[in-house]
Amino acid sequence: MSDELQPGSPEDAIDVPGLAADVEIRIDASGIPHIYAQSRDDAYLAQGFNAARDRLFQIDLWRRRGHGLLSEVFGEAYVEQDAANRLLLYRGDMAVEWAAYGAGVREAVESFVAGVNAYIEWACADPVRLPPEFGLYDYLPSRWDPADVVRFRTHGLFYNVEQEVARARTVHLAGAAADELRQAREPADPLVVPDGIDWSLIDEGVLRTYRLAFAPVSFDGTADPASAIEGVSGSNNWVVDGSRTDTGRPILANDPHRAVTLPSLRYVAHLVTPDLDVIGAGEPGLPGISIGHNERVAFGLTIWPADVEDLYVYRLDPEDAERYLTDRGWQQFERAEESVPVRGTAPRVVGLRFAEHGPVIHHDPERGIAIALRAVWLEAGMAPYVASLGYGDARDGDEFIAALDRWGAPAVNQVFATVDGDWGWQVAARIPRREGWDGSMPVAGDSGREWRGFVTSSELPSERRPDRGWIATANEENLPADWTDRGLTATYDWYSGARARRLREWLAEDDSVSVARSADMQMDELSVHMRELLGLLSAFPPAAPSLAREFDALIGWDGHEGADSREALIAQIWVRRHLRERLVRERLTADGVQGAALEEAVSLLLTDESFGGDLRGELILARWMGDALGDAACGLLVEETLRAAIAEIEDRLGSEADGPWAWGRLHHSSVTHPAFARRADKVDPSWVALGPTPRGGSGDTVGMAGYDAGFRQSIGSTFRMVLDVGDWDRSVAMNSPGQSGDPRSTHYGDLFGPWVAGETFPLVYSRAAVEARTARILRLRASGRTGVDPAS
Repeated sequence: MSDELQPGSPEDAIDVPGLAADVEIRIDASGIPHIYAQSRDDAYLAQGFNAARDRLFQIDLWRRRGHGLLSEVFGEAYVEQDAANRLLLYRGDMAVEWAAYGAGVREAVESFVAGVNAYIEWACADPVRLPPEFGLYDYLPSRWDPADVVRFRTHGLFYNVEQEVARARTVHLAGAAADELRQAREPADPLVVPDGIDWSLIDEGVLRTYRLAFAPVSFDGTADPASAIEGVSGSNNWVVDGSRTDTGRPILANDPHRAVTLPSLRYVAHLVTPDLDVIGAGEPGLPGISIGHNERVAFGLTIWPADVEDLYVYRLDPEDAERYLTDRGWQQFERAEESVPVRGTAPRVVGLRFAEHGPVIHHDPERGIAIALRAVWLEAGMAPYVASLGYGDARDGDEFIAALDRWGAPAVNQVFATVDGDWGWQVAARIPRREGWDGSMPVAGDSGREWRGFVTSSELPSERRPDRGWIATANEENLPADWTDRGLTATYDWYSGARARRLREWLAEDDSVSVARSADMQMDELSVHMRELLGLLSAFPPAAPSLAREFDALIGWDGHEGADSREALIAQIWVRRHLRERLVRERLTADGVQGAALEEAVSLLLTDESFGGDLRGELILARWMGDALGDAACGLLVEETLRAAIAEIEDRLGSEADGPWAWGRLHHSSVTHPAFARRADKVDPSWVALGPTPRGGSGDTVGMAGYDAGFRQSIGSTFRMVLDVGDWDRSVAMNSPGQSGDPRSTHYGDLFGPWVAGETFPLVYSRAAVEARTARILRLRASGRTGVDPAS
């Protein structure tokens, strides 16, 4: 916080309407609030108040985006994005929605929202208390309604329709066989291309509305729908039996991978009442904790990338573009008109269409098609992460697993461990039952391909205390052998198995796993797929003596992509920016793809490195090239692409006489606050960005560090946690760049440097340990008035 707002003492108090009793918040040295209340209602209210204290601009912006209210404060350039988000709101019965989450969830949300509103009321009484973004953009936060928290869903991690459209385009341009180069298909069942659709009509433009809804706020009035998939990411978690740890107690570790942002996408908190004591991370705009532990049970999650979306392509009536064809004949679109408030001008009325399968995301009378989205997450009870409120007070493994029956979105691998020594894994999701089709591609609206209900968590894969003594998940394909025999489909679009393979190698060998070693593994920079790929390429050495040194060094390299690694630099530039494109061209040409279709297909198949950092396509191509091209041609291809990579590095870094080549000279971590960056001339430069700092790893390492075209780390585990189950005060965590989104706070960027360095902070839990680490106390009073500022 700014010097003008520094509190006069380390203990402050403020009146908060709605509290039944006083609440104490002990803020520790890492900015973690430990909230002590006399009831759950008061705890959740205080959590909302405190979340707003640290993250008000962030959560208010998320609410505005999700509910289509950006134009109200930023102007008419955002009307299209507002309309897109309104199209994808939950529009069902709110009584059914609340009931789907189970007892106590509505009350928790209502209390949390009351706390957010109490902070807004307090801050607006003296606008200097507000986060500076509000003054910079000249508007005030709005009061929340409890329904706001659960109605919008476009902050969830969904991307199936992106895969459907990319697959349709690949099939059209290069044939079904080429799709494995874009996204490896697991299990390797043949791709069945649905009939009844002219695939030339499916281009990237059909996803504009969908992408706008998921896109972050740009602040420049030009929302980039292509950026909607940037948040798609993975995670790692593992749980180890006490027989294989250094203490005899279970260890549970979790490091979710999300977009690397300022402020962080997650928030760490501790809630204590007479009947609840839970600590960990959650979404800053939601009550409760989704990743953490209570007194008896630890829990963590990773994305299980189930296919929960389908696109239906309808033929439009040539005589009436408001009619579409189904297997029951011509139907009329349902229409809704909504008034979007626009700053500085009159409200704009936007029209929304809905078909029998869901909202219409593309309507094109000229080409005679419309496309509707059917999504599980538009059903009741599917607001992302809200169902975590159901397991925060689980007393044992059975109660935890039972609570997952109400989990809807996103689909996740949940791992747990208890103080009694129980531990396991349960997939938690709601996925559609498809009979006779698998959801890999769009289907015709009149095809009769329908969902036949839903598969819930109790039918999904699970494991309890396996003999090997550990479980690890990393978004990889982990279906049981009898899955397809049961007539179920989950997805064919699993993430790369490289991280899971690396974790399994380690856990199979280490019979004395520790908290410290687990924290180190969360930063591990070994790429097993890069190591495997180079092994395949070793059969094709370049003939040119000038490249022998580089090639031999790569072949002898162990695959550790440290920031100081010369080999990692060369391997990443060579494989991702030169070898892949050349091999894709060779493969498509061999398959008969020519001309404009070849160029478009190559562009489509050259996926961004950060999108999972997936090297499976390169492995497929490397196995293909030896058989298809012959040794001599392969050697020449390796030589030409490696030479081009070396030349690019010289262009970027100069010769090695100018400084040693190292991966971290290009690959780096930095975070930028988009609202401040847009008006950087009006704010302190320290508010705008943190970094850059050199970074190791890549999108294919356990220490996830996927990067964008500028080599900036775009995805990573900004929140990390390792739990010593039963001796909770020995647990550690990290939440970069800091707990606060207010640049005047000491906790705005205090954790960025430690995060890059792989450090952690103590995730203290007992009252004594919390008191020992307390840096400040904030008392929320059920009565009385004060002018003291609670932000810090």
